[in-house]
Amino acid sequence: MATASAFPGVSLREATQRRLRRFSELRGKPVAAGEFWDIVAITAADDKQELAYKQQLSEKLKKKELPLGVQYHVFVDPAGAKIGNGGSTLCALRCLEKLYGDEWNSFTILLIHSGGYSQRLPNASALGKIFTALPFGSPIYQMLELKLAMYIDFPSHMNPGILVTCADDIELYSIGESEYIRFDKPGFTALAHPSSLTVGTTHGVFVLEPFNYLEHRDLEYRSCRRFLHKPSIEKMYQFDAVCRPRNFFQQSLAGGDIPSLKLDPEYVYTDSLFYMDHKTAKKLLAFYEKIGTLNCEIDAYGDFLQALGPGATVEYTRNISNVTKEESELVDMRQRIFHLLKGTSLNVVVLNNSKFYHIGTTEEYLFHFTSDSNLKSELGLQSIAFSIFPAIPECSSNKSCIIQSILDSRCSVAPGSVVEYSRLGPDVSVGENCIISGSYIITTAVLSAHSFVCSLSLKMNRHLKYSTMACGVQDNLKKNVKTLSDIKLLQFFGVCFLSCLDIWNLKVTEELFSGNKTCLSLWNARIFPVCSSLNDSVTTSLKMLNAVQNKSAFSLNKYKLLSIEEMLFYKDVEDMITYREQIFLEITLNRKQSDLETS
Repeated sequence: MATASAFPGVSLREATQRRLRRFSELRGKPVAAGEFWDIVAITAADDKQELAYKQQLSEKLKKKELPLGVQYHVFVDPAGAKIGNGGSTLCALRCLEKLYGDEWNSFTILLIHSGGYSQRLPNASALGKIFTALPFGSPIYQMLELKLAMYIDFPSHMNPGILVTCADDIELYSIGESEYIRFDKPGFTALAHPSSLTVGTTHGVFVLEPFNYLEHRDLEYRSCRRFLHKPSIEKMYQFDAVCRPRNFFQQSLAGGDIPSLKLDPEYVYTDSLFYMDHKTAKKLLAFYEKIGTLNCEIDAYGDFLQALGPGATVEYTRNISNVTKEESELVDMRQRIFHLLKGTSLNVVVLNNSKFYHIGTTEEYLFHFTSDSNLKSELGLQSIAFSIFPAIPECSSNKSCIIQSILDSRCSVAPGSVVEYSRLGPDVSVGENCIISGSYIITTAVLSAHSFVCSLSLKMNRHLKYSTMACGVQDNLKKNVKTLSDIKLLQFFGVCFLSCLDIWNLKVTEELFSGNKTCLSLWNARIFPVCSSLNDSVTTSLKMLNAVQNKSAFSLNKYKLLSIEEMLFYKDVEDMITYREQIFLEITLNRKQSDLETS
């Protein structure tokens, strides 16, 4: 086992690029037995999301963007109460049993949780977090391809079982050239990454058994005493989760590879993905079959992993501080899971030269794609990825990011902004830290800094329509109030929502909101106009946005209005994919012509 790398940043980049190359070689080709996953399954929240995911998977396979000879599935949560990613895991196990019977006990399975509505990164809401575009590759990589590439070495060193991961995070790691991560022990096996104590408060934290080595190694197999879910710093100390650097971290801190640890010599090991062997999966499935229907949200990390290890106690089952909604059944269900899994081992694969990136919010998305030099270097992210747009000066550290888009040479995009799957004309000016997605702006338009603009194709009464969600990138779409009198507590682009309704000449009635009338938010506010063309849709939504910023009236009364919640219900996935494909073909043709001219 190799000791930790002297130049962790370099080795991390090289290891990442090797995995990307290996995956690239498998795209569009049949894989040999044991070379890749037997099954790749993605979870979906409802039937609409399931259909959208299946359509996109079908397109990817048709265009040979994924390895072939693999079973790709989408497993939808049952209708009714939200069941969380833990409930989705149980549901996926039942789907596997129905599809394959006893056959799945010999499969290596990758399960990717992508069942949320991505309210914190709404440009991923319509087509799903796992299909979020990344600024590199030709054709453009999405999160799905990146996940498959980063886990490329896992299946051939794994016993039959399931690897569980989420759709909006990236794990990068480097280990010795002759080493592999093995998932071959009974029970659960989780990856662990060194993180600051502050990061630990928003993740799961491992309390590891003592270790003999004087130096850290890139890869260490450790036993875990217990798992803490989003603990306070005080709890980390109380349960001996806090570690102090050995020789490895002196090197790492000097090399600056783990910036979060520069400020504090103490660190913890945080979670990312985990594996469970087939026997453990069958035990969970039997439990799910017995309980029948789940009526509460179960967390695959907080509720499964906290039950594991010799130091686990039942106390956490009563802690509801990290729960968004307290259901009456939750504590009872947690206790039943605890007693089911108690005594099951939790093995931890410590990756000392690794990085964990989360891209689940607009803030993280903009930072990692425009400003974060570390991720750019490690993944080879580009400022202009498969697009037509004049070059951005390399001397600029905080650049804009253009992904599969066609921009006129005279339009301007300020640093810190991301444009994806869009067409922008010559008289378009995009301010700093904006997100533009799926849009077509041919008329004169000025987008103020921190604008969020995302267009959707809709199928309404068998007619093709368009609607564009436009708000501020920092708007909290999830924040909700219970009564109409409290909507003054909501903010749209930094302005009191009540004032915005005044500007738009809209009345405060129950009809203003879709869905649950005791959960009123920007997410279900009917404020976005429906139009007959994509350009009109963007232009109209920008007018309502600019009216708020300039405090000038713009009446929305004459338009049919939808909430984001309703836009997702009416979304026309096929038309959105077609629009992206048209952009793809035009860029491809342009590149061929450029090659001919230069040859």
